[in-house]
Amino acid sequence: MPTDNNPITLFSEWHAEAQKLSLREPTAATIATSSKDGIPSARVLLLKHFDEKGFCFFTNLTSRKGKEIHDNPHAAICFFWDELLKQVRIEGHVELVSQKEADDYFAKRDRGSQIGAWASKQSHVMEHHNDLPGRIKEVASQFEGEVIPRPPFWSGFRVIPKKIEFWQSGEFRLNTRLLYSKINGVWNSERLYP
Repeated sequence: MPTDNNPITLFSEWHAEAQKLSLREPTAATIATSSKDGIPSARVLLLKHFDEKGFCFFTNLTSRKGKEIHDNPHAAICFFWDELLKQVRIEGHVELVSQKEADDYFAKRDRGSQIGAWASKQSHVMEHHNDLPGRIKEVASQFEGEVIPRPPFWSGFRVIPKKIEFWQSGEFRLNTRLLYSKINGVWNSERLYP
C-alpha cells in the first residue's frame, strides 16, 4: 500500500477495484451511529458520493440513524470487500449535505424510489401490514403526471473523515494496516500492527 498523504486517492483506487468486480452492491458499507447516551447501532447502507470533503449517503431524517446523527453527529463507516480481502474504516464528524446536493441526488432517483421516500415512515412502527402499500398508492396518485419534489424530511449526510484506516489481508493473519489521521488539516499516516 502507498504511504502518500492522501487517503482519498487510495480509497478511490480501492473503490474502483470493487466496482470492477461482479458485486451486487460494491458501494455497500456498514455505518455505526450512537444515541446521545452513547448506545451504538449499525446498519448497511450505500455510499452515493465521496470526494475530498467526505463520504455521502441519503436517508429519511426522522429515521433512527437520522435522529442519532442529529443528537450525536459522529459516525464510523466500514467497507469490506471480501473478494479483494480489503476493508476501509472511516471515522468522523457528520453534517447535512447542502439543499442543492440533496435536491440533485433526489432528482436522479427512479420514480419508484422517490415515491418510496415520501411513503415510508422509515424506522417507525407500522401499525398494519397494508399501511405501506396504501401510502405508496396515495403518494403515486398525489404526484401523478408531476415531477416529484424531495420531501422536506429527506436529505443526505456527509461523514467528514478524521481517521481512515486501510486493511489488507495477509498470510497467517499478518494483515497490512495503514492509518491516516487528520491533524490540523493535514493527513498523517502510520503503520499499525495487525
